[in-house]
Amino acid sequence: MKRITIQGIAGCFHETAAHGSFPGEEVEVLPCASFDEQFARMAADAELLGVAAIENTIAGSLLPNHELLRRSTLTVIGEYKLRISHVLAALPGQQVTDIREVHSHPIALMQCGEYLKARPAMKVIERDDTAGSAREIASQRLAGTAAICGAEAAELYGLEILERGIETNKHNFTRFLVLADRSRAAEFTDPVRTDKASLVFTLPHAQGSLSKVLTLLSFYGINLTKIQSLPIIGREWEYRFYVDVTFDDPVRYRQAVDAARPLTSDFRILGEYAEYPNPEI
Repeated sequence: MKRITIQGIAGCFHETAAHGSFPGEEVEVLPCASFDEQFARMAADAELLGVAAIENTIAGSLLPNHELLRRSTLTVIGEYKLRISHVLAALPGQQVTDIREVHSHPIALMQCGEYLKARPAMKVIERDDTAGSAREIASQRLAGTAAICGAEAAELYGLEILERGIETNKHNFTRFLVLADRSRAAEFTDPVRTDKASLVFTLPHAQGSLSKVLTLLSFYGINLTKIQSLPIIGREWEYRFYVDVTFDDPVRYRQAVDAARPLTSDFRILGEYAEYPNPEI
């Protein structure tokens, strides 16, 4: 059985991603109150795996998770992409017209902004978790209150789904990283299927330093799928770059990595794994 840490509680999107990352396998999900707690638990037990969101097509990157990964002893062994669809859920017997308050995570509220804007009578209340909002309403029997959450959370906590698909943009996907201790990376690596890598490096504060690296990657036929910069605290106007690349030829990829190292500082491969296909809407 695989023991997988997640941020959130039963019914959350992270739990869905944890099961989706290992289809057909027996999985024990270990909920954590925060990403900090999740990474700390994995640091204390090398046998644990983890699934952590890293970016959303609407809300953007989860910047703190980039740094948690860089500072950890973990490696990326895979990824999972999940379409995020929100429902409005309340206690059984409630109608949409009965709802006076809507509880959810700030990002979920933002993703359903147009729906909420059209219903000004509903007071928006921010909570720490989408599934947690559903659990709170169910456990406290909060009449006149609805949660914006996933359908699985609503069903798990016995709420009635009043409306489905209330997110503003249907192209709403979250990408999750599947994590393991570096000592276990070989257990999950399939060289035949590996075609993606996550890298991190810093660059000198010099003209053209980034363009040189990007030109080099292009020369070796490496496709840049993501680049995220974060300021380096204490070093004004210097940045750390998190880069995701895909490749068809592992030899050319290795050549590109070897050529890029001298142009950068603190170069590290965060993980090499198989790219997950984009889900359908």
